[in-house]
Amino acid sequence: MLETETTKEAERLMTICNACRYCEGICAVFPAMEIRSNFATGDLSYLANLCHNCGACFHDCQYAPPHEFGVNVPKTFAKLRRESYEAYTWPAFLGPLFRSNGVAVCLLSGLGFVLILGITLLMNEPAALFQAHTDAGSFYAIMPHNVMATLFGSVFLFAIFAIIMGVRNFWRATGENETPLADPPSLTQALHDTFTLKYLDGGGGGCSTGTDQPSPWRKRFHHATFYGFLLCFAATTTGTIYHYVFDWVAPYGYFSLPNIFGTVGGIGLLVGPAGLWWIKRKMNEEMAELSNRGMDMGFLALLFLTSLTGLLLMILRETPAMGTLLIIHLGVVMGLFLAFPYGKFVHGIYRFAALIRYAMERRRDLKHAPAE
Repeated sequence: MLETETTKEAERLMTICNACRYCEGICAVFPAMEIRSNFATGDLSYLANLCHNCGACFHDCQYAPPHEFGVNVPKTFAKLRRESYEAYTWPAFLGPLFRSNGVAVCLLSGLGFVLILGITLLMNEPAALFQAHTDAGSFYAIMPHNVMATLFGSVFLFAIFAIIMGVRNFWRATGENETPLADPPSLTQALHDTFTLKYLDGGGGGCSTGTDQPSPWRKRFHHATFYGFLLCFAATTTGTIYHYVFDWVAPYGYFSLPNIFGTVGGIGLLVGPAGLWWIKRKMNEEMAELSNRGMDMGFLALLFLTSLTGLLLMILRETPAMGTLLIIHLGVVMGLFLAFPYGKFVHGIYRFAALIRYAMERRRDLKHAPAE
């Protein structure tokens, strides 16, 4: 990653914070900062991705604006995170998609919808889309299973590969030489911190994104989104097992595992993104990086629409609306898959990698600490 005005500002802030150290108990950023005497761009992008944007350090800082030092770590790190996604993304020529990401997400979603609609119309008479299909395998009367599996499987595998390549670039840039698999205890610690969203505690009562009063709601809405997404993934996985192992064809009963996982996860993906949208709307603009708003809101909108169209499809699957809803749902999901490596989704992967590195650094630090 090249030096930018943002990395210069982040270096200035970390130099001030390293002299003060008042915030060292708030989150992982400040202990990681304290073991460094200078900050290369790789260190700064690592610290920026370790930041969970809870806002506690902004409200606690005696040098925050209007002080002449103007220390604003959440805003600077938010901008630096987006620049790091652009710098490390794969393939590199797609990095600029992060600059106007709200527009990019809309275009990718539109592309996904047009692709699904085009394939469906090539394989069906338009009238078939408005007929009720009540037999087993009714979804596949609109789009055959093999076509659906090949199309979505190919895009999903490309997205996963692109994300892995981007995170590999990030990992190397931070200067870490060991692989996470060589340090299972650190990997376990990072998984614990990720699944509990430990650093959304804001050092105690929660995030201080709207006012200086901490609130647990940002963490709760993140939990709903995170576990909702995992449950929807579990629904897809169990559906795949049903199809290929047991030869059971979708749609499945309301009390089948795919539908239970999908319904509970879908509710989480309605409540979580809606809540995070509400919190971002009332976020203190002094500590918010407004140029990231399109990326943030675009991702939340895609998650919400994926869940909404999926739940409507499940409820109305035996009505003439099924064909239209299926195309809309698949189009939204295709847009989500296309945007995975080039939108806000990557923040979770980069943050997990930063937490692994933090756990590895802490273990090394403890090993070299003098015995009492």
